Amino acid sequence: MVTKQVKSDETAQTQVSTASSSSLVGKIGEFKEFLELSKVEMKKVSWPTRKETVVTSVAVLVLVVVMAIFLGVVDAGLAKLMQFVLS
Repeated sequence: MVTKQVKSDETAQTQVSTASSSSLVGKIGEFKEFLELSKVEMKKVSWPTRKETVVTSVAVLVLVVVMAIFLGVVDAGLAKLMQFVLS
């Protein structure tokens, strides 16, 4: 299987180098190869389930709210401190 992969990689590289000799035809060939390889890679992706996506999104939103509150309190405290120091 590895041998077939290496041969197909070599063949693909040869095709790309041959196709790239003419500008427009070469670019179209490269784009087709890119799409084919992208399709192969997309099949390898492990997509999260709906539950995992919802849980992660809620965790991110909670963290954003907590950080916003924390930074708001720190900002208000520093503003009061600067007002005290400057007056």
